[in-house]
Amino acid sequence: EEEAPLVVELPHFIEVEITYTEPGVKGDTATNATKPATIETGAEIRVPLFINEGDRIKVDTKSGSYVERLKK
Repeated sequence: EEEAPLVVELPHFIEVEITYTEPGVKGDTATNATKPATIETGAEIRVPLFINEGDRIKVDTKSGSYVERLKK
């Protein structure tokens, strides 16, 4: 019996919910400023200041980075 290697391809992007992040400060619009956020998988990523708990975002699975906020 020949054993074949197991190949798993992850999607390039996933859609996840923010389960915890500090609220953004109103009026804080620094360009490219980010803050830590925990997503529903338990991973922590950096997100823009305007992202809040409960928001759904798109994450790049290769880099683990924020891509965009999704419409509710």
